[in-house]
Amino acid sequence: MSFPLERASAVKILVVGDVMLDRYWFGEVDRISPEAPVPVVRVARREDRLGGAANVARNIVALGAHASLMGMVGEDEAGERVASLAGEEGIAARLVTVSSMPTTLKMRVMGRQQQLLRVDFEESPNDQALETLMQDMREFVSDHDIVVLSDYAKGCLAKVEELIAVCKDEGVPVLVDPKGHDYSRYTGATIITPNRLEMSQAVGAWKDEADLEERAQALRADLQLEALLITRSEQGMTLFSDAGRHHIDAQAHEVFDVSGAGDTVLATLAVAKGAGLDWQTSMYWANRAGGIVVGKLGTSVVTAGELS
Repeated sequence: MSFPLERASAVKILVVGDVMLDRYWFGEVDRISPEAPVPVVRVARREDRLGGAANVARNIVALGAHASLMGMVGEDEAGERVASLAGEEGIAARLVTVSSMPTTLKMRVMGRQQQLLRVDFEESPNDQALETLMQDMREFVSDHDIVVLSDYAKGCLAKVEELIAVCKDEGVPVLVDPKGHDYSRYTGATIITPNRLEMSQAVGAWKDEADLEERAQALRADLQLEALLITRSEQGMTLFSDAGRHHIDAQAHEVFDVSGAGDTVLATLAVAKGAGLDWQTSMYWANRAGGIVVGKLGTSVVTAGELS
């Protein structure tokens, strides 16, 4: 079975969510600081990558589909860098610039391919910025086949209920990567893709697979979802729909870095579904992509060629 690249090339996906810049400083560690018991990193290389919702869009483009990106950045160097990288990646970015907040930035210091330190810069957007985003989405959503909402709990999706309502009004399927324990916010979405921890926070701990299925199907009914996909790391993925439960084992041969793996899974699921595949087959490709991307360092992408 090959990935439907030709059909994917016609798919237009709108990604809305928490946009970030992932900044990496790579170096060597050969001594401990005389000032404190910490390693001294001699930085040899610096690299910026799109993160969060922007990494979802980046993965969509890598799979051959068209991606538009909506989110918020600050009036700063990091925000300019996000816009520049999005353009280089072929992403149609329509970002709201907010002067009162910094661009969400995750700066990682790496020594010999090991993460030694991460420094985060982030603040929640104001109500005016959220309303601007909402207005832009109302104008933009009908031009797309699928909407992906990437929630990293940074505030961009504070009005996610209204965003989902807009998608439903336009008849556009909406895929959600959720956060938090209150999943009532995502009522009416087409599918949500919590990981194992997020699912347990939403429905409580389950004692066995039968108990999980009961809880998952109850949650799916409560939220009026077409499907619910749980990503379970080394345990693979489990899909719940009207057809029942379908599970697939993990395909990773070596786990090097899980950063951004959820973004790759979400992007692949969206592209496959947009290309006309059913949820079960879309999950197969998403699982395959997840198994590939965890073998790469940092937030990375998987191409259609790698999948096939």
